[in-house]
Amino acid sequence: MTQLLITGGAGMIGRKLAERLAAEGSLGGRKIDRMVLQDIVQPAPLAAPFEVGAVAGDFAGAGLADALVASRPDVIFHLAAIPSGGAEADFEAGYRTNLDGTRQLLEAIRQVGDGYKPRLVFTSTIATFGAPFPDAIEDEFHLTPLTSYGTQKAICELLLSDYSRRGFVDGIGIRLPTICVRPGKPNKAASGFFSGIIREPLNGMEAILPVPRTVRHWHASPRAAVGFLVHAATLDLAKLGARRNLTMPGLSVTVAEQIEALRQVAGDAAVALIREEPDETIRSIVAGWPRKFDPKRALDLGFEPDANFEEIIRIYQQDEMGK
Repeated sequence: MTQLLITGGAGMIGRKLAERLAAEGSLGGRKIDRMVLQDIVQPAPLAAPFEVGAVAGDFAGAGLADALVASRPDVIFHLAAIPSGGAEADFEAGYRTNLDGTRQLLEAIRQVGDGYKPRLVFTSTIATFGAPFPDAIEDEFHLTPLTSYGTQKAICELLLSDYSRRGFVDGIGIRLPTICVRPGKPNKAASGFFSGIIREPLNGMEAILPVPRTVRHWHASPRAAVGFLVHAATLDLAKLGARRNLTMPGLSVTVAEQIEALRQVAGDAAVALIREEPDETIRSIVAGWPRKFDPKRALDLGFEPDANFEEIIRIYQQDEMGK
């Protein structure tokens, strides 16, 4: 019997992960019998060939983590978090959810005892790295986050490694690139404009560009991100050794290159809907983020990136616009 838990299950990546698992009915060749989706809001119903439960509640609230692991899920995808902009704007909320909530989950797992040792896939972030950067950040580069969000995730990476070392969990942390193109409405993430300048024009709406076109960043599509999560859940973690956290592969492109890819896919009319409106707060946050990686470990372990940015745009058209 294989049971899964997805925290942050009502979020964009959590929902897409759940939909893929429901469509496949298995994980790593093991038939899924039950999946629980948890989020601060009630996760929407999901059709699946197995039982699906939904839990609405504050992940960092007293007792919720204990209740979620009481059924001893075999694989836990831990996606619940306050995003970068929200964590920077509300210091206490960011630490409460991103750090304290994760620690409560790890402790809840440890307290189950009796040999319980689930696979825990933790979504970290490239914001755990801070400037100054080399041309391409290699796997040995140190973590020096320059935001509260990055700091919270970096601490959780250390916790994941230590709880894995002590044998309480079988953990792997994956540092996701900025996910683009995100469907739906903008969120509080400082990186939201990277999706907005593609998503809004594709839907005939004006988009605001708050940073210079020379800004370079590291991206992956939602489809690639879900692939990373599934692969991390089924990977032989003996290959990781004590270094349990990995930077995921992605695409390094400038904003100008994003816009040119949009032009190639959707034409000049779409590009004309982008309006430049500088925002110093967002510019300063993004300036401290990494721009390019050399994720050799992840590539050697079979994690697969998108081919190019035009493909990322077409994935949005296929998955969200039916094109």
